[in-house]
Amino acid sequence: MKLHRGMTDSEAAAAELGLYRAVLTLRDEDECKRFFADLCTPAELEALVDRWAVAAYLKDGLAYRKIHALTGVSVTTIGRVARFLASGSGGYSIALERLDSSG
Repeated sequence: MKLHRGMTDSEAAAAELGLYRAVLTLRDEDECKRFFADLCTPAELEALVDRWAVAAYLKDGLAYRKIHALTGVSVTTIGRVARFLASGSGGYSIALERLDSSG
């Protein structure tokens, strides 16, 4: 995590954990939509949505160029998402698998 202005490392870690805990309190898609609309700028939210869409397309086996044509996301960003999907922290995979199993 990058160093936050005016925060110690432990304060920044506590703030990060607080964010994750806040997300876990949200009960449905509407609450999530409202929370992220307040938390993120429109550009930040668009970037998150784009990356999530790319992750789903990659899981489905689509080629980078096809994903680019469908989303407008740069091939560089698609490659970055693919790299994290393959060897990141596993977050994309956990969420994608859980969504698949929930039907």
